[in-house]
Amino acid sequence: MSSTPKAETAETPPVNSRGRVIVASLIGTTIEFYDFYVYATAAVLVFPALFFPTADAATALLSSFAIFGVAFVARPLGSIVFGHFGDKVGRKGTLVASLLTMGVSTFLIGCLPTALVPGWTFWAPALLVVMRFMQGLALGGEWSGAALLATENAPEGKRAIWGTFPQLGAPIGFILANGIFLALSFGLTTAEFQAWGWRIPFLLSAVMVIVGLYVRLKLVETPAFQKVIDQGEVSKLPVGRVFKTSWRPLILGTFVMLATYVLFYLMTTFTLSYGTTPATIEAAKAAAEAKGKPMTADAIASWVPGLGYTRNEFLIMLIIGVVFFGIFTLVSGPLAEKYGRRKSLLWITGGIAVFGLFFVPLFGAGTAGVMALLILGFTLMGLTFGPMGALLPELFPTNVRYTGSAISYNMSSILGAAVAPFIAVALWQSAGGSPVLVGIYLTSMAVLTLVALFVMKETRDLDYTSNVS
Repeated sequence: MSSTPKAETAETPPVNSRGRVIVASLIGTTIEFYDFYVYATAAVLVFPALFFPTADAATALLSSFAIFGVAFVARPLGSIVFGHFGDKVGRKGTLVASLLTMGVSTFLIGCLPTALVPGWTFWAPALLVVMRFMQGLALGGEWSGAALLATENAPEGKRAIWGTFPQLGAPIGFILANGIFLALSFGLTTAEFQAWGWRIPFLLSAVMVIVGLYVRLKLVETPAFQKVIDQGEVSKLPVGRVFKTSWRPLILGTFVMLATYVLFYLMTTFTLSYGTTPATIEAAKAAAEAKGKPMTADAIASWVPGLGYTRNEFLIMLIIGVVFFGIFTLVSGPLAEKYGRRKSLLWITGGIAVFGLFFVPLFGAGTAGVMALLILGFTLMGLTFGPMGALLPELFPTNVRYTGSAISYNMSSILGAAVAPFIAVALWQSAGGSPVLVGIYLTSMAVLTLVALFVMKETRDLDYTSNVS
């Protein structure tokens, strides 16, 4: 009698526990957004002087941001490379590889000699480009793998809820990165931060990577992909098959994600620039003189006003707003399960379109208005970003799901994320310092997403484990 339970146990396939799925899917996206903010902050504060010391201030800053943009160029390539292995070899091994690539690259940035070290004038920025490219390559496959890990292990009727696990990495990564920089700004002098303090956030990422690798190495393959293996439906060339059989979902997924990306980068990158720019030309001149770099005639002629907050003041306001981002990311999962992904996102994207028209009155209403704008914007961000963890993978058959969701996600990052900060600054300047055109830009992108949502079909009730192309 005792042999029957043993036989049944032996035949039961191993499964990933809920806790293991949460940690394994969350850790990579947390590092992804942590890395974005750590590099973005360092690119403004220290990298121009440390890696481009012979260039003038403007050229050094542009060079620093150009290297920042290298990751966006690498991400589509990463989506193809890691998507290929994710759909051909499996989710588990690919997720381990993407996390290891990302973690090593980020850690090594914190170890790089700077161009101030004799003999490293060329090699320091060159290696920074290589590390940034490797980060982008890994990030190109990280999000989709994490989303598939969560949703392909989810119980019936809970894909959208489990799909919010990797999405929480965005607010958590933001809070961690900016919290560390705030702590360093209060605990170190400017000279100490420039000499060695800037390395700390990059080196600390190793802790998250080690935890992530430990958890991911203990994973078993997801049931959906295991079924693809058992049925002999593994695609020989996933990227070719996804473009042949799922080109329409590729386009729809890219535009469905567009408003989300634009909103995210406007709420973080643009608001920080606008919020910390001096409100008067006199204040701008005084700030420049305090840094020992008086404004030139061209700089004065092209200057546009901002809100005049200090960087630390506005970072604290942003962190408060991002708390709402995290809360409503969790709220979005049950809503998407109850009402469907498409219907929920139609209402939320409509709210984003309306929100863009309120930039001027809210930004102009003092600290209370700015705080209201940040809370409202990040609330919408959580509500729109949360369901994407389920929606984008659901657009694609199981045997090309990693590749398809990765390409859509990262192509949208180019259209929405890579260009949004530059477009926003150009619109801000062309409007003479008013954010009115920036708000209209957000509204326009939301309209494009609304069109994609109207065209697509609801994905909540599809067969997630047996559909193959």
